[in-house]
Amino acid sequence: MIGIDIAVIALYLVGMIFIALYTRNKAKTVKDYLLAGSKGLNGWMSAFAYGTTYFSAVIFIGYAGKFGYGFGLAAVWIGIGNAIVGALLAWMVLAKRTKNMTVRLDAKTMPDFFFKRYGDEKLKLVSAVVIFIFLIPYAASVYNGLGNLFSIVFNIPSWVVMLVLAAVTALYLFLGGYIATSLTDFIQGIIMFVGVIIMLFFFLASPQVNWGEGLAKLSEEGMGLFMGKASTATNFLYGNEMTLVFLVLLTSFGVWALPQTIHKYYTVRDKHAIKQGTIVSSIFALVIGFGAYFIGGLATLFPKEYAAGTTDNVIPHMIKDVLPFGLLGLIAVLVLAASMSTLASVSLASSSVVTIDIYKTVKKDASDKQVTLLMRILSLAFVVIATLIAFLNSKYNVAAIAYMMGLSWGTLAGCFIGPYVLGVVWKKTTRAAAWTSVIGSLVLTVVLIIVIGYDKAGWGAATFGTALKEGVGASPMIGVICMVYSMLSTFVVSLFTKQLPEEKIKEAFEKEIPNEIV
Repeated sequence: MIGIDIAVIALYLVGMIFIALYTRNKAKTVKDYLLAGSKGLNGWMSAFAYGTTYFSAVIFIGYAGKFGYGFGLAAVWIGIGNAIVGALLAWMVLAKRTKNMTVRLDAKTMPDFFFKRYGDEKLKLVSAVVIFIFLIPYAASVYNGLGNLFSIVFNIPSWVVMLVLAAVTALYLFLGGYIATSLTDFIQGIIMFVGVIIMLFFFLASPQVNWGEGLAKLSEEGMGLFMGKASTATNFLYGNEMTLVFLVLLTSFGVWALPQTIHKYYTVRDKHAIKQGTIVSSIFALVIGFGAYFIGGLATLFPKEYAAGTTDNVIPHMIKDVLPFGLLGLIAVLVLAASMSTLASVSLASSSVVTIDIYKTVKKDASDKQVTLLMRILSLAFVVIATLIAFLNSKYNVAAIAYMMGLSWGTLAGCFIGPYVLGVVWKKTTRAAAWTSVIGSLVLTVVLIIVIGYDKAGWGAATFGTALKEGVGASPMIGVICMVYSMLSTFVVSLFTKQLPEEKIKEAFEKEIPNEIV
């Protein structure tokens, strides 16, 4: 029966290759390759692109496994927060404003937006470097989650899975750019939506859960929806309750300032598509987020050995236990689809900031053809770098998947949420405030990792390595602190520093644009 599963996976990969070949001649210019042309995408495709970028193997394998095992069913509050704050509220507040402002400023990337909004080329270069560096561990964590699933369920070495994922993703990304990515995202989103519903049914019907019996048992053990199990942490800030709050805040507000998710607002077609995308992305996020964390919340009903060594293995073992052969392939495709869409978006975001925001800044006379070719090449390079880091991490077990994602999201959101969010909603946001957020958050992240690491490990006894590991493990809390710092510092510094020229503000907020977009 496992042959059926392999056939399903192979059919999916062949479909992705076909899309790559189909779109190979549709991305001839920078605007085609990065923004899917001048027309943009409809609401459904934009919403699925947003959702599949938001949720990856990191969510299904890393976060759902680790925090579902630690919190029980209370982990579903992360998914609910993601749907309400990370999708619905984010689209309502940011989508229309971002689309209008990027059209007025002709901004193609987040650093490009910062440059044209605040008139500072150095800010563009620094933000581009930060984005490229901190998206790498996130991409690597995607590989690791997928590798864990295939090695446990199908006994396929993780490095083989990483190479296949890298090769197929690189192919359609190189040939078709965002046009290919958005088309594959739509197909992958449908697979994810259907797959999660199927998984929920089989897990609820499994002997371990047996519909209501397993859920009642979890409640009795303090692992229910409202987490009655006492935390073993001596410090309230490090306890389960506060950790859950930090996770909800990081994963729900973090996407408000991540370049790969913000990019979806750049490419949405018009105001009708924005309304459509708001509804569809919210429903998608609710089903995927709730489903993933609900399944993770059932983890303690399964053998304790599944969490031995690392909780990254919990979900793969559960899937292998519950799902019959024939469906394993579909669920493997679900996680594969989530991973490929996220990897493609992250790679595109990274390659574009290097090409447009660094190379084009240095070589201002570079032709559109040269920039597009370099962006294709750098997309491949980013995939290769992330694959290598993921392989080394899986071999030497440097960091858990959840920690790698938390560090990446926390740092990027901490640097950019103030300058970006206030930058699109408030005319008085200043250049000095943007710099204060970016530099201050980078410094604050490093300081907090060390201080919190030593505090958790013990100031007198801990080595630097142990403290560093503990500090990275607190990345959700650090990320939230940095996001709060970013919003507050951007607001306060803007009140006391020099305002931008009136013509610059009018260009960003008042310049006339086509009526159908507004």
